[in-house]
Amino acid sequence: MAEQDELHAALEARKELGPEYEPHVVDSFLERIERRLAERRDTKPARPEANKTLALAIISLILSIPLTAIGVTQAGLTGLVVVWAGIVLVNLAYTQRR
Repeated sequence: MAEQDELHAALEARKELGPEYEPHVVDSFLERIERRLAERRDTKPARPEANKTLALAIISLILSIPLTAIGVTQAGLTGLVVVWAGIVLVNLAYTQRR
């Protein structure tokens, strides 16, 4: 609601000061709006995409333990390579998607 009050104040100032000061009043109002937008932009939390990438990496590592054990038990070195190739490909595919 403060933005609306500032807009009304700027309009009233424009009326009182006359047309010769109109550019100054408008510039001042726009500077305040731009400053507020910059403050809001600076206070935003970390990008959700970065959080999702980290979550995928953690889940991949957690799942890699049992998958590696199963792959090695069932197919030896080939199973190990297949499991880790799959994990790497899933993570690469996700990061390339962004």
